[in-house]
Amino acid sequence: MTKKVVLTGVLILILIGGAFAILGTRGNGPFYKTDRIVKGDIRTMVTATGTVNAVTTVLVGTQVSGTIKELYVDYNSPVRKGQLLARIDPATFEAQVEQARANVLAAKANVEKAKASALDAGRTLERNQELFARNFIARSDLDSAETGHSSALAAVSAAKAQVEQARAALKIAELNLRNTQILSPVSGTVISRSVDVGQTVAASFQTPTLFSIAQDLTKMQISTSVDEADIGRVRVGQAVEFTMDAYPDQIFEGKVSEVRNAPVTVQNVVTYDVIVRVDNPDLKLKPGMTANVSIVISEKKGILKIPNAALRFKPDVGNVGSQTARGPGVWILQNKRPMRVAVKTGISDGSFTELLEGELKEGREVIVAALDAQRKESASSRPPRFIP
Repeated sequence: MTKKVVLTGVLILILIGGAFAILGTRGNGPFYKTDRIVKGDIRTMVTATGTVNAVTTVLVGTQVSGTIKELYVDYNSPVRKGQLLARIDPATFEAQVEQARANVLAAKANVEKAKASALDAGRTLERNQELFARNFIARSDLDSAETGHSSALAAVSAAKAQVEQARAALKIAELNLRNTQILSPVSGTVISRSVDVGQTVAASFQTPTLFSIAQDLTKMQISTSVDEADIGRVRVGQAVEFTMDAYPDQIFEGKVSEVRNAPVTVQNVVTYDVIVRVDNPDLKLKPGMTANVSIVISEKKGILKIPNAALRFKPDVGNVGSQTARGPGVWILQNKRPMRVAVKTGISDGSFTELLEGELKEGREVIVAALDAQRKESASSRPPRFIP
């Protein structure tokens, strides 16, 4: 019981002493919040958001119209180049092929008929030439025979041309029949399917998309939009870190593979597309995911760094006299008064800036804010140091 009374008395004395200290210092001048110069790492980054996609995505369509008769693949199906994906009902196209073949046969028959007519016209011409030589027929009869023979030969050529036309039509009909089989143009994975069995597809005006195939999901890319103010610092080959909402505790890595020069303007904001290549061996990244991208512009390790708040701090003129400020600098307390120290700075990460030159060492306190007596107990990033 006596021990508890003693402890309670000590706590009361501490509280009373603290209150007198606060009241005693109130009105003695400004208070300053300080932070230390520390040694550590700094990364300068450009942040952006982007969408994950396969490096190569092929849209598979159809060149012929018809009804989907069979489907052989579905979502996430692995496929090989040339593999049958679907089949359009071929009945109409088979009939067109048969008709085209019949037309070829008819055209060939017409050639034979034209040859027979030409042969007959040739014989007639020979007879008329002999008769004309003996003065048995008039010159006009010979001319008619020559004209008939020439016409018959022309008819043979026309019939042969019709054969070629019929063969071309047959090739088109056979091609349309083959196009009823939808084949995979690449090896990869089916990521979307837009048709079902029994559905009619029309290819009259544009090629309808039936499947989307990602060629290799183990290699992905992120398409990001970087603001024009930052694009000048982005280079091909720079390291990239990004996070995904699906994996909030994991940081993924990649590299800048392309910086496109075409500007994209949306509501007077100009951005440029930056492509980031990433490996996806475990297939965690899926097409369409949103990535929060940080492009590493520069990085330095084990350097002295100053809190950016110290570089922004400017005391009241009445508390510092007539010190002239030129270039970057920070303020320290010398004999309880702020004194400016010029520094030379390097890269920054938004919170800290590299200290290149200056009469400051690791652990030195620099002023980051001025507080009045009533605010001296405000929170800070570390146990605050208030120096009157």
